[in-house]
Amino acid sequence: MSDDTTSQPRRAIPHKTIAGAVTDALRERILSGALLPGEQLRQDVLAEEFAVSRIPVREALLQLEASGLVKIMPHRGAIVSSLSVDEIADVFQLRTSLEPQLLLLSARKFTAQDYQELRSLKDEYSVALDHGRVAEWGELNRRFHLALLKHCGRPRSYAIVSSLLQDCDRPTRLQLSVSGDVARADMEHSEILELCSAREFDKAADLLRRHIENAGQSLIEIYRRSATAS
Repeated sequence: MSDDTTSQPRRAIPHKTIAGAVTDALRERILSGALLPGEQLRQDVLAEEFAVSRIPVREALLQLEASGLVKIMPHRGAIVSSLSVDEIADVFQLRTSLEPQLLLLSARKFTAQDYQELRSLKDEYSVALDHGRVAEWGELNRRFHLALLKHCGRPRSYAIVSSLLQDCDRPTRLQLSVSGDVARADMEHSEILELCSAREFDKAADLLRRHIENAGQSLIEIYRRSATAS
């Protein structure tokens, strides 16, 4: 049998790969703020832009709806979702309740490798903050918080926090951008990590709680000012 593959017919890109590529592209635009909350996502326009049929676009929008980034509304189609002030308050209240408890369970199991990973994430986050790489802020914040909780041994609670942090991606970037509180966020991450390293776990959990509360209160104030201005 010949090893020459040049005569073999080309294979079309698998359909799921196309839908996944469209999903990834739209997710990044939403999380980066290129697509704003409330903005309509028309299947025909997106299909033309990506040079695909409407089928993978429709699948991409359904995937984004499942992750909470898009809402599919009757008579309006798909729109970029947004959180209300009440929803923001609920998300941060849940995080305040869960994350400190999970940190207490997790931090006692940290190894030297865990501390190395956490410091690397913290440093990466610091550089992104210092250089104004806004698109990376939410994801790096999420990764740091989840790394703090990775050994909690409560998979269901951990999954809930992971979902809440996903919801916080865009709001986190908004809060840091508008409030200018990047130095405080960076400092508190450093202090939480150092308290864990010193085995001051109760103090670390208390600081984590205040860290989340402060971010939530700042974001709610930003949303309320925006609503008043509009």
